[in-house]
Amino acid sequence: MERDEALALLRRYVASPSHIAHSHATAGIMRKVAEHLGEDADTWEVIGLLHDIDYDVIGGDMDRHGIEGHRILIENDVPEEIADVVRRHNHMLFSGYDRPVETALQAADSASGLIIACALVKGGAVSEVTPRTVMKKFKEKPFAAGCERHRIQMIE
Repeated sequence: MERDEALALLRRYVASPSHIAHSHATAGIMRKVAEHLGEDADTWEVIGLLHDIDYDVIGGDMDRHGIEGHRILIENDVPEEIADVVRRHNHMLFSGYDRPVETALQAADSASGLIIACALVKGGAVSEVTPRTVMKKFKEKPFAAGCERHRIQMIE
């Protein structure tokens, strides 16, 4: 699946600007991790874009999150290799992330929230966020308190 197709699909199902920003941030992290590991960066970026495609559909019902995403993706002819990672990324329903792409998505999903929070402190520009800022804020537990830091550390 091409990035442009994934973006069109995302916009068809997700209306919230903050969720779209989160998806873009997660996708960017996924791309860089894939490049670092010598994996398929295009596919990993698409996974990052689509991982929360069901968020508006489920209306906060985390027992359906990922499951509905898988259904949406399959109905839209997205390859199973992508849809399955999206299905399994809900850590409230699944565990045992053995594949690098699954571990990376766990970390990217949480790290994106931390990075976006850092950007908001910097006036909203992600380009102004440095690794030093992220590491400093990572250590400050009250900052972006909803960010699950232990999920970010899974990638180590």
